[in-house]
Amino acid sequence: MANELIPEDGVNLSINDLCRNSIELVEYTRGIAARQINLVQLMTFYAIGRWIVEVEQQGESRAKYGRQIIKNLSEAMNKQFGRGFSVDTLENARKFYLTYQDRISETVFRKFAVEKSETVFLRIFEETLPFTLPWSHYLLLMRIKDENERKFYEIEATQSGWSIRTLQRQYNSSLYERLALSREKGEVLRLASEGNIVTRPQDIVKQPTVLEFLGLDEKAKFVESDLETVIINKLQKFLLELGKGYLFEARQKRFTYREENFYVDLVFYNRLLRCYVLIDLKIDKLTHQDLGQMLMYVHYYDRYEKLPDENPTIGILLCKEKDDALVEITLPENSNIYDKITSYF
Repeated sequence: MANELIPEDGVNLSINDLCRNSIELVEYTRGIAARQINLVQLMTFYAIGRWIVEVEQQGESRAKYGRQIIKNLSEAMNKQFGRGFSVDTLENARKFYLTYQDRISETVFRKFAVEKSETVFLRIFEETLPFTLPWSHYLLLMRIKDENERKFYEIEATQSGWSIRTLQRQYNSSLYERLALSREKGEVLRLASEGNIVTRPQDIVKQPTVLEFLGLDEKAKFVESDLETVIINKLQKFLLELGKGYLFEARQKRFTYREENFYVDLVFYNRLLRCYVLIDLKIDKLTHQDLGQMLMYVHYYDRYEKLPDENPTIGILLCKEKDDALVEITLPENSNIYDKITSYF
């Protein structure tokens, strides 16, 4: 009987039950606390972002004026709190509000940010939570321009409990695009409101498993052929927007330098500009390695392929996600790699 407790009601409670129940209770309450802290943080950034936008709208030159507002606010808040409110953080707060400004009603906003009423959280938790993921997840989601795609990843990350690394991996693997290619238009829109719902045998067959986790290649024909068609269609439109005179030369054009093979995704020649145009397709987020690789391609063509009377080679990177700051800091001035880097989906 040494391992049992006798409560006042006479019911035996073993030590094992006591330990298990206590652990489960602490885990449960910690989960509640974590969700509340996360929601408080998100609503705080939402409110600060809203106030920044409202002050910006009173300025004449919004871009320059807005930047100065954020800088001044960052200095004041870091002086008060020590750290945690950098210019980048406040710019993300501004973007957070602009992206999700319809998530919080005017009544809830006033009770939280103006009246600072604690009872507002009881109301929020009794109803639908406006935000269900950590701040790190929303930093990634805000980079997704398409609203339906952004909603899809938010729903999937919430329902499946994705970590930020898993969310990044699923986004980099173009899960949304691959799912969208396997459904009718109406069902694609449903993805944005419900996530990935399996209702038919076809949904299981065509649902793309992220096989890069195992180092394997995708084998589903619809992934290879349909996705390629989408890329080529958008690429054709992009080239028409750039101008006339583009002549296709090669796909996966190989060249060898110092016994090492390199492959350029697409090689064009523009008869009006009289120069080569090299295009690389990047499905992941743009990196400085991608830019460096394109610089190397451009230099090779200028030195070994271009004729003396032809103009310098142009390099174009078509990527899923653009980073202006990375482009600016990586590329030399007057680079022939176009600063116009665009999404091809």
